[in-house]
Amino acid sequence: MNRIMTGIAAGAAGTTALNVVGYLDMAVRGRPASNTPAETVRKSERLLGITRSDKDRDDDDVDNRRSAIGALLGVGSGLGVGALYGLAASELAGAPLIVRGTVIGLTANVGTTGPMIALGVTDPRTWPISSWLSDLGPHLAYGFVTAAVWDLMQSR
Repeated sequence: MNRIMTGIAAGAAGTTALNVVGYLDMAVRGRPASNTPAETVRKSERLLGITRSDKDRDDDDVDNRRSAIGALLGVGSGLGVGALYGLAASELAGAPLIVRGTVIGLTANVGTTGPMIALGVTDPRTWPISSWLSDLGPHLAYGFVTAAVWDLMQSR
């Protein structure tokens, strides 16, 4: 249980790094926030038969809730991948930080992008290079910080 909790803590630090890198990218390039997390929630609701509005169309409150739920699912994914890393860390113990960070970051990327692809929200095959960089950069930051914080917590 200690390894899982340590992994969750490392994943929380990694999630903060992912958000910082993502928001810095938005600030520097002036790009808007992605609507894919909220759209993933919307499509999941349809799949599960959940109705969030009695009206024929959604209102701002419904859209805002979907956006918030999408963000919370992202945080949950970051904590979950951290917990998985806690369980698998001994298998990767001999690997350099850059390898472990890349593996963790790509795992987090697949964990968040996979459901979006499965629900038809996005198709990475159609993404321009700027979209790939906007997606991979924060996830790699997540991976490196998660691995580094794990290492720091092990050295105590």
